[in-house]
Amino acid sequence: MTANVIDVADPADPRLDDFRDLNSVDRRPDLPSGKGLVIAEGVLVVQRMLVSRFRPRALLGTDRRLSELAPDLADVDAPYYRVQAGVMAEVVGFHLNRGVLASASRPPELTVAQVLDGARTVAVLEGVNDHENLGSIFRNAAGLGVDAVIFGMGCADPLYRRSVRVSMGHALLVPYAWTETWPRDLQVLRDNGFRLLAMTPDPAAYTLAEAMSETAEQKVAILVGAEGPGLTEWVMRASDMRVRVPMSRGTDSLNVATAAALAFYDRIRSAR
Repeated sequence: MTANVIDVADPADPRLDDFRDLNSVDRRPDLPSGKGLVIAEGVLVVQRMLVSRFRPRALLGTDRRLSELAPDLADVDAPYYRVQAGVMAEVVGFHLNRGVLASASRPPELTVAQVLDGARTVAVLEGVNDHENLGSIFRNAAGLGVDAVIFGMGCADPLYRRSVRVSMGHALLVPYAWTETWPRDLQVLRDNGFRLLAMTPDPAAYTLAEAMSETAEQKVAILVGAEGPGLTEWVMRASDMRVRVPMSRGTDSLNVATAAALAFYDRIRSAR
């Protein structure tokens, strides 16, 4: 059992401020413009934070969750503020049935060069501004062999609490980086030997199976765009291949996280 357990009965205790008002637009602690914290929610996501580069500042949770996390917390210096469920609900602003939260400061951002080092498959996102889609893409990337995620313009914050939660904590584990000059930084990928595969519903594009078979021995960057508009025309022109998911029944597109997952799967299948 970790020795750093502190019982707290007062929801107004300032030591719990990392977790206060998580649903408040103005006071949310995970806003980059505010405290800029990363919030992990639930036992599994907290466990993934503990083995990531995001070092915990504090944990807030019930005694039951403390028992579940005890082996993981054995060498953790951060305090575990043990509270009753009612106190926790008053602090965070809603009933949290997952029973535990952890906070971490944001470390320095990785660079594109850092996340490309040693990578063979990366996802490149443009305009993906829905936090749940973003979280799903990270979860899919972790499970389907994607080495890193690179953000172009218009993307949501991958460290927003909902993104981290939907990713099941993989947003903390899959390396990611923001481009500095979009879309010119696509040339950095090309300079590092990546083929750029832009996803599109265009029926004239290569199918995923065709594209992944052709690039099986190469480094690949899979480019996906926002729901609806997709990738910008500039990015489409800058790509090496346009690829599509074969569709039926008059359907012309899929949810962006689903389409990305299919591309990730075809990539890992063809590279075996």
